[in-house]
Amino acid sequence: MHEILLLCMGLILSVSFLVVVANKLKIAYPIFLVIAGLACSFIPGIPNIHIDPNLVFLVILPPVLYDAAQNTSWKALWKWRRIITVMALGYVLLTATAVAIVSHLLIPGFSLAQGFLLGAIISPPDAAAATSVLRFIKMPKGIVAILEGESLLNDASSLTIFRFALAAIISSNFEWYNAAGGFLVVTFSGIAIGLVLGLIFYAIYRWLPTNSNLDIAFSLVLPYIIYLIAEELHSSGVLAVVSGGLFISYRNHFVLTHSSRLKSNAVWPSLVFIINAVIFFLIGLQVTEIVAGLKNVALSEALKIALIITAVVIVIRLFAGLFSAWFTRFISQYITVAQSRPGWRNPLIVSWTGMRGVVSLASALSIPLLLNNQPFPHRNLILFITFVVIIVTLVGQGLTLPVIVRWLKPEPLSEDKTDDQQVLEIEIALLERAVEELGENYPLDLKNNVLLQNKLDLLKNKLKLYSESCYNEPQKKIVKKMTTRFQSIISAIIEQQRAELHQFRTKDKFDDDVIRLIENRLDLEEEGLQGEVD
Repeated sequence: MHEILLLCMGLILSVSFLVVVANKLKIAYPIFLVIAGLACSFIPGIPNIHIDPNLVFLVILPPVLYDAAQNTSWKALWKWRRIITVMALGYVLLTATAVAIVSHLLIPGFSLAQGFLLGAIISPPDAAAATSVLRFIKMPKGIVAILEGESLLNDASSLTIFRFALAAIISSNFEWYNAAGGFLVVTFSGIAIGLVLGLIFYAIYRWLPTNSNLDIAFSLVLPYIIYLIAEELHSSGVLAVVSGGLFISYRNHFVLTHSSRLKSNAVWPSLVFIINAVIFFLIGLQVTEIVAGLKNVALSEALKIALIITAVVIVIRLFAGLFSAWFTRFISQYITVAQSRPGWRNPLIVSWTGMRGVVSLASALSIPLLLNNQPFPHRNLILFITFVVIIVTLVGQGLTLPVIVRWLKPEPLSEDKTDDQQVLEIEIALLERAVEELGENYPLDLKNNVLLQNKLDLLKNKLKLYSESCYNEPQKKIVKKMTTRFQSIISAIIEQQRAELHQFRTKDKFDDDVIRLIENRLDLEEEGLQGEVD
């Protein structure tokens, strides 16, 4: 037990130092950690570390997806719903089909069902990789929203295809209409389960006497509960977690206190960072075990096959992105679209951002070892191809993406307001609301309470009041009463500002991430106010 604990602590500490180096070099940490894991795997004496797919699907995936859903904008998802749906479903299906055909023709004895299995494994880009790479690149917010929305939803479509392809191989019986019907059932039931469980937890948050610590505890177990229940009902646990997370994210302003939100914003990013950092480092360490599994195929031949399939994956995504841009321009003549003239630069950048990662490797590792008491055909080759696709797309595309962006110069979306402009307009509205609230509802307090007469003199007045009451009990009671009333009024004003802030969620020109930024400022102001009064 002590050895396991020390190993986990050493692993977290090691990847933390590696992330520090990655930040210093301005390289996205998933890319740097995979490279570091690859380098470490060739050091003599390094033990083989096997990634259990159940660990990824059950322990790692739910919180990572839930956190991504919490930070995803409902408004952006709806605004870019068509392209996100096409990318999360259409691109995955197209990639899986192309990989199935190419691998069937390229690998002797490789069936179409096995090809679809491989295609489902390597089709979804990784959310954590895309987000971390985009952090170092200035791109239009619309592009970032599309990529984040795709990464949030494509895991569900790829894992569903994987499930049906694996079932077809095991049963040796595939009927497309049954698979299509099953796909729809799994998809809609997963969304419904997530929404129902999200509603149940919303009721718990709203009507039961919880506090910030309990709220954090509930949020930590919620993604696991949603995932397990959905999977137990033979539905999509991924879609359930995403839909439940999106629902809770949109309603948490009404049920969580400012303290709960502040603590959640401190806990969740750190937790997800540790999970992602460790798993990307472990991906790099898998190379020796995966290569050792290639017994029936020469390494050079396996590498050639893997590189060809990787090229197919990249080219198909580039083709699909440019075709989508053309189709969007064509269809905009008949229906309203978010961006009627996307051009070619932005779609090309979106298409190049297709790094594979954790879900692909976990899916490959979850392929059964045996099929009808015989070794699963081509399992080790599928694992090797998946690993090569991850390395080439994550390292190759991830490192070259900043160069591609600087070269292509993405076109700004005309309807986007800058963050500074959005912040300025919202701040003006909130200040107007605060002045109006003070003037109309607290005239006597403005006249008699020096803490409200002028906030610029707040520190001086408090110092004077506290100094005079330090050793004077009657005066101390007076100051306590004044500061308590001050806290009550300012808290009421901040609550009115929150209500005004929420109105901007219904306005198309203001982004949810900007609104969250200002909400966080209000939370910090209220938290600091309570700390001072206490």
